[in-house]
Amino acid sequence: MDLCEAILNRRSIRKYKDKEIDENIINKIIEAGIWAPSAGNLQSWEVVVVKDHLTKDKLAVACYIREFIAESAVVLVICAHKRNSEATYGERGSELYSIQDAACAAQNMLLMIHDLGLGACWNGSFDEDSVSDLLGIPEGIRPVAIITVGYPDEKPIPPPRKEIEEFIHNEKY
Repeated sequence: MDLCEAILNRRSIRKYKDKEIDENIINKIIEAGIWAPSAGNLQSWEVVVVKDHLTKDKLAVACYIREFIAESAVVLVICAHKRNSEATYGERGSELYSIQDAACAAQNMLLMIHDLGLGACWNGSFDEDSVSDLLGIPEGIRPVAIITVGYPDEKPIPPPRKEIEEFIHNEKY
């Protein structure tokens, strides 16, 4: 798939077919994240792969009752490894670079998911403590995105976008 086509046509999918995803495909998605840019090439992010139905049900509750989370084939919980970045970059590494690293990895994964003919939805709205407790995420590692993955059972229309001029500031804000 052409990169421009992937960027323009990827959509957030919230309705999935009841079909499992092969482990090799999941690994290919995560590998796309590994190739994302990161501060100092520290790659200060990790992912928790959730397939268990009961755990997905509990994640849906931690995400403020978003049922599609429980209905997806796989949930990828992308975590920032704050301590890893902090060791090299101090507080800025912990509070910013690690989150940027996780976000870059997540975007690569979203594009790979689309390229593979799967659907996904990025979720940032969740109770962080509940997710950490549920998945046993240790101190210093912060869940920053929850990505549902599955075979799409919908084709959403493109949402409106702002014009390019609304984003650009030349030399000064």
